[in-house]
Amino acid sequence: MGAALSIRTDIEAADLRRLARGEDDGRVAARLLALANALDGMSRAEAARAAGMDRQTLRDWVIRFNAKGVAGLRDQPRPGRRPWMTQGEQATLKAIVLRGPDPERDGVSAWRIPDLCRIAEERFGVAYREGRMRRLVKSLDLSWQKTRPSHPKTDRAAQRRFKKEASPKP
Repeated sequence: MGAALSIRTDIEAADLRRLARGEDDGRVAARLLALANALDGMSRAEAARAAGMDRQTLRDWVIRFNAKGVAGLRDQPRPGRRPWMTQGEQATLKAIVLRGPDPERDGVSAWRIPDLCRIAEERFGVAYREGRMRRLVKSLDLSWQKTRPSHPKTDRAAQRRFKKEASPKP
């Protein structure tokens, strides 16, 4: 069995424990305590077990601690799931929404979420459910807006006359 990997000593065990007490992330605090226990002379296996990890895991954290200090003990951001549509396809969809539908070509007078789902499937080959399409539309900085309804038999001239007569005269 090889020699134990040395832990950097520019930060003392007491300082690591103090940092662990003030840490909001419990996983980072456990890593700090495991390192502090190892610095105080506890065997690596015992220090790892006391912190709820395996000896090999503690070794990995020692390597990161030696390289980056306390900042190396934090979890790295994960990229997450790849989007279904590329940035270019999303920009195209946004342009389609901003341009608005052509009633003769598209068969609708205003875009609805089901219409956008249909367009995404026809043009980009991606099948979205309505909830996911709503999230995509929101992420594209678009909002759902609906025009105020008006009755088809509304007499605009009568409305203008009424407004003129009802408004106070200066």
